Amino acid sequence: MNNCGQPLFYMGIQCGMYRSLKESLLDLQRHKLLAVVSEEVDPHLVMAEVHRRVFAANGPALWFQRVKGSPFSAASNIYGSKERVRFLFRDTLAKVEDLVRVKNDPSFLLRHWSRTPQVAWTALKALPRRVRSQTPVEYGTTTIDQLPQIVGWPKDGGAFITLPQVCTLPPRDRQMMHSNLGMYRIQLSGNQYEPNQEVGLHYQLHRGIGIHHQQYNQAEIPFPASIFVGGPPSHAFTAIMPLPEGLSEMTFAGMLAGRRFHYRWLGNHVVSGDADFCILGTIRKDGLKPEGPFGDHLGYYSLEHPFPVMDVEQVLHRKDAVWHFTVVGRPPQEDSWFGYLIHEIVKPLASAEFPGLVSLNAVDAAGVHPLLLAVGKERYMPFRDQRPEEILTIANHLLGKGQTSLAKFLIIAAQDDYTDLDAAHIPEFFKHVLERVRWERDLHFQTQTTMDTLDYSGHGWNAGSKVVIAIRGDKRRTLGTNVPERFPGLDHVRDVRVALPGILCLGFAPYIDPEQTRRQLEVLAAALPPSFVNQFPLIILVDDASFTSANLENFLWVTFTRSNPAPDIYGVDAFIHEKHWGCHGSLILDARIKPHHAPVLEVDAPTRKEADKLFAPGGSLHGIA
Repeated sequence: MNNCGQPLFYMGIQCGMYRSLKESLLDLQRHKLLAVVSEEVDPHLVMAEVHRRVFAANGPALWFQRVKGSPFSAASNIYGSKERVRFLFRDTLAKVEDLVRVKNDPSFLLRHWSRTPQVAWTALKALPRRVRSQTPVEYGTTTIDQLPQIVGWPKDGGAFITLPQVCTLPPRDRQMMHSNLGMYRIQLSGNQYEPNQEVGLHYQLHRGIGIHHQQYNQAEIPFPASIFVGGPPSHAFTAIMPLPEGLSEMTFAGMLAGRRFHYRWLGNHVVSGDADFCILGTIRKDGLKPEGPFGDHLGYYSLEHPFPVMDVEQVLHRKDAVWHFTVVGRPPQEDSWFGYLIHEIVKPLASAEFPGLVSLNAVDAAGVHPLLLAVGKERYMPFRDQRPEEILTIANHLLGKGQTSLAKFLIIAAQDDYTDLDAAHIPEFFKHVLERVRWERDLHFQTQTTMDTLDYSGHGWNAGSKVVIAIRGDKRRTLGTNVPERFPGLDHVRDVRVALPGILCLGFAPYIDPEQTRRQLEVLAAALPPSFVNQFPLIILVDDASFTSANLENFLWVTFTRSNPAPDIYGVDAFIHEKHWGCHGSLILDARIKPHHAPVLEVDAPTRKEADKLFAPGGSLHGIA
């Protein structure tokens, strides 16, 4: 029995403290939050398409009982809604949030002294626990080719693990509090990998695992690594969580699970006792191999590039192990709810991490990293003219810190007297900005800098530019909401649509090169009346104006994933003054697809047809999507 008064097996179901992925799936099923797929489903493209349809319909978690070519079942979409995310962590989330508040502000316990014992107990019982006897994951062994070979998109380079937990430690270190548990995608097959002997790891050297890689390069000993799949839902979430400095991933996993992270050592490898699968091996310090392509979270493929390789030594699995996966693609997808939960947990840290910041929104529909919206306080020299000052300091801080440093477009507005301004309310935020923006003053570029590795809008891999648009002041204009009746008729303008108030989408001739674009825009600028900026301060050049303007998500995705600020921003009546670029007329952003961009993710017809069978009358998912 446990403290819920239930037999131990039901501890996860009643208390939310799952000992395995299977316990969480049974809990979801009991509460009618999961659908069981009994038909055999092909992991090559079809399972991913099924997942996408169910997620788009706000459908349940999925448990595929029969995976073609594999003896193991598979589960996805367990985090696929706000309801399920909060359900899975219903008994631990509030305690974790309290602990984060204490880390941010120790005086929190003085103001809420009744919570002190609970917070202390949460931290104490979350420490990782080493076990010396055989763990459930050591029930059996298998090979890489027996794992569900899930391929998400037609041009993917092979099968991938999409929810891996990659565990490494510094050389000769066995202190689990020093470990790194990160989510770095794993390619199981394809390309030049030796079947069952090699897998590819996609990570950058500035990540936690990359730091360990550099340390092993100096240590002249093998670099052991462990890849966990499955286990309690908190474990996969922890691997993606950007934790505050000094907080161990193992401890956080224990806090969120309400149960200590169980591990043991097999030789030089860490084994997660609660995982469904453990892939043990050694990462090569050199000898990179091509990894990718992979349909990624910006809605395009990340292309083939050289990345580290792990030599596989052993693959362990639980009895009745369940393969945990997700599907990556144009947002929103299941990982969007990771973002929601991360925001809920770290929200108390934002004010301390970024003084003066009021609200922040890494826009999911734009792929998260391409577009960051923010609201900040202006407390500098209040008797001076209303110029962006403190919010520029906040913007520079955001671009110099962690995940927010990957932002490509950072639009920040001063709160001033507009106390209801919130970066989460996107249409209202854009309206506020465009009613006040002064393009001759409010643009601040960073050129020849880095951008997200997965963003191919730049002039090279992991290379591009950034722009800060900093807004402060009173309303200057009334924005247009209808296509102007006398918009100039130009051969290269095929369609004109309004995306949002003050934002005009021009369906433009296909992109050829920068010189042709400049010539076309000279003609456009000459045809626009000077007062045009008062109606439409922002003009977007797109391949398909109807698609882009159809809804907010399309506008955000096209505009900010297909443009690189420095080369793709133009302006009517542009100028350079003391190395500052601005324009007196409308700002023009070229968001057309360029030759160097990565391909868009698209589903092929045979895959759609095969997935249709599960949703037809008599299929396991009939009526769900």
